[in-house]
Amino acid sequence: MARVKRGNVLQKRHKKILKYAKGFIGSKSRLFTAANQAVMQAFKNAYRDRKKRKRDFRRLWIVRINAICRQNGLSYNQFVNGLKHKNILINRKMLANLAVTNEAAFVQLIENVKASVA
Repeated sequence: MARVKRGNVLQKRHKKILKYAKGFIGSKSRLFTAANQAVMQAFKNAYRDRKKRKRDFRRLWIVRINAICRQNGLSYNQFVNGLKHKNILINRKMLANLAVTNEAAFVQLIENVKASVA
């Protein structure tokens, strides 16, 4: 069987992994095997958390909207239901932003929805 001459392929692969592992602590940034495992785990976490970020932000927006709604005597689900009945199409991101930046306008929106719910 002929021997395989790999040239610098192995060295390039090791360098690439060690470059990805830059900033990791201890042997995870210096030794190829430890670095390779750490990088694979990091890529797995990054992939999972890109999906999770979307869920986390939606939860945050809902919490913010709910907080200001309850201060004004309305629950979150009543508020969202009222918006649907009034055909007001604003997504949760914009509602949460409005609640934080311009509270007076949001309270006016709540009063508008309250009139339709009652």
